[in-house]
Amino acid sequence: MRTTFRHRLLLALSLLTAPVAVRAQTAAQAAPADFTPAWSKGVVWYQIFPERFANGDPTNDPQVQDQRGAYPFNDSSAFQIHPWTSDWYQLQPYEKQNGQNIWFNLQRRRYGGDLQGILNKLDYLQKLGVNALYLTPVFWSPSSHKYDALCYHHVDPTFGPAPAADKQLMATEDPLKPETWVWTQADRLVLKLIDEVHRRKMRIIFDGVFNHLGARSFAFQDVEKNQQASPYADWFMVKSWRDAAKGTRFEYNGWFGVKTLPELKEDASGIVAGPKQYIFNATARWMNPMNKGAAHGIDGWRLDVAYDVGHPFWKSWRQHVRRLNPQAFMTAELVFPIDKTKPYLAGDEFDATMNYNFAFAVHDFFVQDAKATTVTEFDARLQELREAFGPGVALNMQNLVDSHDATRIGSAVANPDGKRFGDWGDYFNWSQKSNNPTYNARKPTPAQLQKQKLIAAFQMLYLGSPMIFYGDEAGLWGSNDPDCRKPMLWPGQAYQPETHNPDQTTHAPDEVRFNEELFAWYQQFIALRRRSPAIQRGTFTTVATDDARRLYAFRRTLGKEDVLVIVNRGSQPAPFTHAQLTARKYHDAFTGKAVAQVSVPALGVVVLSAK
Repeated sequence: MRTTFRHRLLLALSLLTAPVAVRAQTAAQAAPADFTPAWSKGVVWYQIFPERFANGDPTNDPQVQDQRGAYPFNDSSAFQIHPWTSDWYQLQPYEKQNGQNIWFNLQRRRYGGDLQGILNKLDYLQKLGVNALYLTPVFWSPSSHKYDALCYHHVDPTFGPAPAADKQLMATEDPLKPETWVWTQADRLVLKLIDEVHRRKMRIIFDGVFNHLGARSFAFQDVEKNQQASPYADWFMVKSWRDAAKGTRFEYNGWFGVKTLPELKEDASGIVAGPKQYIFNATARWMNPMNKGAAHGIDGWRLDVAYDVGHPFWKSWRQHVRRLNPQAFMTAELVFPIDKTKPYLAGDEFDATMNYNFAFAVHDFFVQDAKATTVTEFDARLQELREAFGPGVALNMQNLVDSHDATRIGSAVANPDGKRFGDWGDYFNWSQKSNNPTYNARKPTPAQLQKQKLIAAFQMLYLGSPMIFYGDEAGLWGSNDPDCRKPMLWPGQAYQPETHNPDQTTHAPDEVRFNEELFAWYQQFIALRRRSPAIQRGTFTTVATDDARRLYAFRRTLGKEDVLVIVNRGSQPAPFTHAQLTARKYHDAFTGKAVAQVSVPALGVVVLSAK
């Protein structure tokens, strides 16, 4: 069975993940002080996987040698930048030359996404309405995902305009001396992106992977070569050194046993002094670039595998980050139940997490059919999550429904009543087409897409900060990694229909195109959220839970603004009557028309507003 390091992460997390239990919140329980930034409460996040978002500069496309050291460890076979609009599972002529199957080749593909591509598409993102961007790693790395960094202080040269020149320039510096660090053209382009995002009154955060470096990183390469004599000898968890006289080999800890990801050394104080100082210096570089001030730096960080780094480091690092920018936002990748998450959200480490517990509850209620939770159960799970960490954190939680590590929502809705998303390890393997040939990786039907639309609407109307994975709004579908990382669908591009199965047999064509109707749906609910302070930052009150008809009604209120939402998860249209309808003069939130009676379409939603 093919296993990459991201797969091992998810399987390991499954041992630590459990369904969220329902507990009562006592009235006497005091809400903690709000330690979260003001700007990040209720924003709409958009997650970008740079290599697959947009190729804005074909002159910088990566070469085969740029992936040396990355899975599947083949930098000698025929290679070219993969056609952006090609059939996902179809092996291209250059791929057939290596004699390997589709799963080998999907990991080897590069599509050429880069920073110029993101810059070119900022108008699109503004039109969609999102106002905060999360970029998966942009630092120099041989892989497509960039979680195996060669360094933290340079952007990948193939994301910028001059890869060869950048590599020559980087070779002149001493990584241990920040005063020698140069600014490459790729580095300068990411600063341009940051400034342009800020000019549009949007925010941007980077992905920090501080538990480990890549095996081809400057530090580990030096350790491999010079062993105990290396200035980086105490950076890694070395178990034994190479010594012919003693008959010992060089052995070290790789993250979850993956030798291409040597783990940084920790002691009781967290990550040890050498790598800690390097991380702190790199953090300052991107938050206060060229000493221009925080206004020209990133607005925060998403921290990968945060649970694998000791709490003392995060406490110290948070202080460092907040000194650089008191309004910086820090969110952790955690897939834990509430009790294990609380220590990270106590005010001295993180402001939020990627809210997978929200995703688990949403999938159980909206995606599942015969196995779905009841409205009452769904409401109780959400209540516990809202009340677990205090109102400030609740408004900052990144409410996602999919990501680069999970099945896309467009494919999840096409596979109801299988494994539960919350049963992480089982679900991860079941939802991978490579591990489960029966998984439906075809385009979702219109009926299935209606379920995605309802989920998106709920995501935008619920308390917290919704996060969209690039392409969900465009109609992109795909089973679990690597299929969730297809190249973005763009308007005006002619995509080949998907006709190939992984084994290279064929099926009836699935049309691949930008879904204008779905985009407009996301756009209108984002716009409603953006113009409604109550939806962005207001309180949440349950109005009705009708298990028989699967109706769920709730209010979002702030000051005099009152938004009433009625969700119909059922398969039949349903009239809604409730005393709340006569308590205020409600109008349709989209048309402004007065509402006397309410009927909610099957798999539909009605949003009413009063001020």
